[in-house]
Amino acid sequence: MTSDAIDPAADLDPLDADAAVKEPRLWRDNGWTARVIKNEDDDGWAVAMLMDGEPEPALVGPWTMGRDKKNPKPLDAAAFNTLVKTAKEVVRRHEQALHALHHKSLTVNGPDGRIDVTLDIVADEYEPYAVLAATDAAGEPLAQVRVAAGFKLNTASAEAWIAADYRKPG
Repeated sequence: MTSDAIDPAADLDPLDADAAVKEPRLWRDNGWTARVIKNEDDDGWAVAMLMDGEPEPALVGPWTMGRDKKNPKPLDAAAFNTLVKTAKEVVRRHEQALHALHHKSLTVNGPDGRIDVTLDIVADEYEPYAVLAATDAAGEPLAQVRVAAGFKLNTASAEAWIAADYRKPG
């Protein structure tokens, strides 16, 4: 990809950031910018979708050649709307994957019934850590402690924490 694939909004006037643009190779509307760019890896074209305020494109993918088989097909409303929908789905899936990576939960049997145990990793750039918490079957908090970001939550570690009266593990 060319370097302008990194910044699809490079040619846009920052003073006019909210203005809609509808050009054959550049569309901006509803918080998204689509830019058709030359694919340096081959003879084709690519399209980059950038959400307003984000430094990196949410989606970069191949773009259709025009009828002359040399230039890209121009962007239009239908294509732009499809690209926005696809880019939003990519962003949503990325957020879900990040959430799954940083939030774990399981249920164990405690002395007084079911206990839900969660581990929420706080990905601080300098001092990452995690919060280990327990709630009873009614959702009432039982305990919460700060643990190392690398703490492994599994049935054995949850049961051991409960058996130790919720004292900080390790």
